Amino acid sequence: MPRIFFIRHGETDWNAAARLQGTTDIPINATGRQQADRNGGALRELIGDAAGFDFVSGTLSRTVETMQRVRAAMGLPPDDFRRDEKLIEVGFGAWEGKKWPEIIAETPDLVDAYRARPLSFVPPDGEGYGGAHRRALAWLARVERDTVCVSHGGISRVLRGHLLDLPEPEIVLLKVPQDQVMEIVRDGDGPDRPRGVIWH
Repeated sequence: MPRIFFIRHGETDWNAAARLQGTTDIPINATGRQQADRNGGALRELIGDAAGFDFVSGTLSRTVETMQRVRAAMGLPPDDFRRDEKLIEVGFGAWEGKKWPEIIAETPDLVDAYRARPLSFVPPDGEGYGGAHRRALAWLARVERDTVCVSHGGISRVLRGHLLDLPEPEIVLLKVPQDQVMEIVRDGDGPDRPRGVIWH
């Protein structure tokens, strides 16, 4: 299995305000730029020469700018990477821009359904974690060489849920730091051994 280093985009003002972003295109803020620079420096120490690595991000501006800053911190040309729509965030539809207390107050029954079966639930006018799960696994299946990926919290959660074989309700509760690099690893030598993650 190729080495995969996964980075969540840097903080945005909506992250800081605890608003659901989904596919709304919110840029990273000053803290997010510092986080991206930090993660680029950590990657430089982890992998050294990045020759042969594939670099890919989602298509929203917060992942694109994060990748640009990561590559710059690694001493690489900032814009020399691919963008893949499969790595876009979970689409939360009508919930985007709102905080969880607002959503719970407005649609408590829907929130209960979401928490019970997040991979089956589709928010109003949205996509839900199920669609993001399918996209993320389709992307993972095509990874053929060592890769640095910048994407979103939802994509990180569904990838980890798959790799660690977690129950559905646990997947959406996973923490996704914006100031650390997640390395997807395989335990043991056989191709059928469990896979996991290490944070750097």
